[in-house]
Amino acid sequence: MQSPLLEMAQVVATARTGQDRFNLYAGIHKALRAFMVDTLTLVGRTDPANPQQVAATAAQTLALLDFCAGHIEHENGFVHPALDARCPGVADRIASEHVDHEHHIAHLRSVAQALTHGDASDTEATLYALYLGLGLFVADNFQHMHVEETVHNPALWATHSDAELLALHDALVASVPPAEMVLVMRWMLPNLNAPERLGVFLGMRASAPAPVFEGTLDAARGLLPQSDWAQLARGLALPAVPALMAA
Repeated sequence: MQSPLLEMAQVVATARTGQDRFNLYAGIHKALRAFMVDTLTLVGRTDPANPQQVAATAAQTLALLDFCAGHIEHENGFVHPALDARCPGVADRIASEHVDHEHHIAHLRSVAQALTHGDASDTEATLYALYLGLGLFVADNFQHMHVEETVHNPALWATHSDAELLALHDALVASVPPAEMVLVMRWMLPNLNAPERLGVFLGMRASAPAPVFEGTLDAARGLLPQSDWAQLARGLALPAVPALMAA
């Protein structure tokens, strides 16, 4: 039987083979993982006796579930057809899991809605049910995304050029409604590493309308720690902004 350490080494080696290729999954999956973990933690620490906290937790949970449902729709509509066309069967497992995830999302949505529309005396039990159910959903999705990044990516790299993958990515992004894109950036930008973040903005500056680039840059300024923002600004060769004077 293969040791866990050897299995992990093989996983890392597989991931590293694609470092010089366009990774369709990396950025959005970092956003999803961060959003999922943050929301699960929020549900776990919410005070059932505090209506404002409960309402905020329900709202974030519903936003996460909408994000996940949209992500499934985007992968089904763009990525899976590309895989099915050139490597039939590779996406079958993940496509089946997407159906399961849609059912899970519907159930979790009903539990989250019960937090604000149900009996207040049931809030503690409902929060705990949501915490347990969301925990399973997150665990399942982490394994699901692992398969996409270690099985789907190599299949895409073997059958598509980077130019084709970029065209696929751009078509997918163009289909995302503006409100959803704002949420994507909220969870993606702070959780990319510095080279990935710079690559996003260099690509956006080269291809997006100037107001879109400037608006996203302004959003990043508010989302990123000061050191990360300074590194991004240097990479983009932005004009120096004087530091704020201490009060």
